Order: sequence, then structure tokens, then C-alpha cells
Amino acid sequence: MTSAPALTLNDGNTLPALGLGTYSLDDADGVTAIRSALDAGYRLLDTAVNYGNEETVGEALKASGLPRDDVKITSKIPGRHHGYDDAITSTKESLQRLGLDHLDLHLIHWPNPSVGKFTEAWQALVDLQKQGLVRSIGVSNFTEAHLDTIIAETGVTPAVNQIELHPYFPQEHMRAVNASRGIVTESWSPMGKRQAPFDEAPVVAAAQAHGVSPGQVILRWHVQLAALPIPKSATPARQAENIDVFGFELSDDQVAAITALGRPDGRLFGGDPDTHEEM
Repeated sequence: MTSAPALTLNDGNTLPALGLGTYSLDDADGVTAIRSALDAGYRLLDTAVNYGNEETVGEALKASGLPRDDVKITSKIPGRHHGYDDAITSTKESLQRLGLDHLDLHLIHWPNPSVGKFTEAWQALVDLQKQGLVRSIGVSNFTEAHLDTIIAETGVTPAVNQIELHPYFPQEHMRAVNASRGIVTESWSPMGKRQAPFDEAPVVAAAQAHGVSPGQVILRWHVQLAALPIPKSATPARQAENIDVFGFELSDDQVAAITALGRPDGRLFGGDPDTHEEM
């Protein structure tokens, strides 16, 4: 079993430096997959209201027999719940589905700027944290402008900003924005899904040099960018491989060569936070 080292957040709490994305892991097969990940050493599980699998995550955690405080659970508020009262209710419903008395990290899933209520949702998270229902609070898919808006309105800086981040979309600007505000960057779709650059020369060369897989190289690249990747896998062997990235180190040149794979149109879909919205 491999364990990920801890990252300290700006609120003093910690998260493992690598977690499990649970999108599409549902029902009995989902419980089996998540339990397998926990057995492999994962201690951070990422879900969301819109994934429809909070019950599955909660069931897997309970079935694992692990102490509650050993596993960090993240969920996310959907766009349709951005009003202040709706965000409070949404969070309590997430806790009920998960079977928990608190979330370790709760995020606003997308800013949905045309709705214009993400600041209300952020204020709700600030208050939920004060009440102890949420330990750490953050956002997902927020731009620099969105971040500055909620910080100016509430005086509270997110602990985490979860953004699309992979070698074809390395997000240099947003990583710098987050870092300058003391916000941890968390990477969704860290491999790049169907576009995973496993065959790209810099990835292959680094894998051969270190005797690891291309996937491990990509996840290690995230770690060395000070980003927290949350790869999804339901396969036990792949889960074990994905978390085993803390025993080797890429050179600066290897990191730079992988970052150089970035493309202007590197997004997996039209997920520009200024225009894309999910309710």
C-alpha cells in the first residue's frame, strides 16, 4: 500500500497530495472500485452532487472500516444551488447522502457567471465552515476574476481551486494566480482522458528514464507543479500504479518538456468558466 504525503492548506488543514476522482463510479461496482482504492492507500475521495454518487462514496467509506478522520471527502455544490439558502440546504443534503457529519472539503462546482450567485454560494460555504459542517472550503473552475470577486466580498480566500489541468492544458496562468493567493491548485482530468498524451516523446522518454509508466510520469508532473491530481480509475492495478508516484522525481527539463505539450485549444471540451455553465 502506498500513501500520499500531505499538503497543508491556507486554513491549516491538510489534504493528501493525490486523490481519487469518483465521477461515474456508482452503485455496487462503484463501491467495489472505491474500496479498492482505499485498500491501495488513497485517502482523498472527490465526488459532487452532479455526479449522483454521494451515496456510493459514503457506502464505500463505511464498508472500508477505516476511521472517518483518516479519509478526506470532497463534494461540490451544483449551479442550481447557488443561492445562499439553497447552498446551505444542498450541503446538508450532501452530508445526508454521504452519511457524514462533516465534509473535509466542499467546492462550488462552476461559477455559472450568468446566474450571478456564486458569491452567495461562497458566503454560504464561509458560514458552513464556521458551523463545522465543512472543514475546508474552495471552488472549482474559477478564473482570476471570479476568485477576486469572492475574496473581495467576503474577505475569505478559498483553500483550493480545482481546475482542468493536464499536459495539453497546463494552465500556467491559473496556477500562478492560485499560488499568489495561497490557493492549492487541484487538477481534474489530470491525464487528459481520451486525449491522454501517453505516446508523446517527452512522456515516453521520462517513463523509460525512471522505469515507470507514462501515466505515472504525468501524475508526477502534476505533483512537481505543486498541483493535486485526482485521477479516476476503477481498476485495482491502475489505482495502485497511479498513487505510486512519490518514489521518483522528474528533472526540471523533463517537467518543462511535458509542460511544453500545452496547446492553445487544449481543453477537453468547451469548458471555459466564463461561458460554460452546469446547473
